[in-house]
Amino acid sequence: MPDTELMIPTMAEMAAKNESPEVLFWVGCAGSFDDRYKKVTLAFTKILNKVGVRFAVLGTEESCTGDPARRAGNEFTFQMLALGNIQVLNMYGVKKIVTACPHCFNTLKNEYPALGGHYEVIHHSTYLQQLIDDGKIGLQGGGSFKGQKITYHDSCYLGRANDIYEAPRQVLETLDAELVEMKRCKTKGLCCGAGGGQMFKEPETGKKDVNIERVEEAIATGATTIAVACPFCMVMMSDGLKNKEKEDSIRVYDLAELLVQANEL
Repeated sequence: MPDTELMIPTMAEMAAKNESPEVLFWVGCAGSFDDRYKKVTLAFTKILNKVGVRFAVLGTEESCTGDPARRAGNEFTFQMLALGNIQVLNMYGVKKIVTACPHCFNTLKNEYPALGGHYEVIHHSTYLQQLIDDGKIGLQGGGSFKGQKITYHDSCYLGRANDIYEAPRQVLETLDAELVEMKRCKTKGLCCGAGGGQMFKEPETGKKDVNIERVEEAIATGATTIAVACPFCMVMMSDGLKNKEKEDSIRVYDLAELLVQANEL
């Protein structure tokens, strides 16, 4: 008997049965290949299975959205990747996409339409908030994070680029934890330091790395958990904590992971 938590059908498998999902889960490069972020993919998948959402993934037919290439200035590679993805998505008649990566979210939502890719694209923070509002996810007695201090780091592509600030915080409110904001948050939030292709190169010489500055702000809140909603932010905040030798006392988790832990899924 297969573990229902791990049932992840592909679009090809559904199409072979003449079926279609409610939503396509766009996993993204980090969610597919990065060992740490695979855990976020698993957590979000557990939630989708638990609440009975009919979803599917593209599997091996999914390629990078092209976001890193475009940010680094390689427009040719971006368009090549984007057009390939659009061809696959349109072939399956995909209408609704949910993804845990703000970079994928921003690119699919705001940049693919110019190339013929028109979809309803939702970031997983908003989708999780909707599931909570619909009563499909709820905690009994506040869950395992009751009374703990949690601070949330705003992803640039989620916040300033797409004006999504409240959904992640509303998800965290269900944990019954104390949400403590960093000095710079929401519209004035500080980048983790990975944007614009910086994720894939060494930083320029300066007085301090951006992620170190950001982690110092997180530590100053007194929180024992840093909540993120982006794979790039997770890497940068985790590395910043290692630099401060705080990785054992302060943990970095994605919103989906926090919900899974609190609900003991």
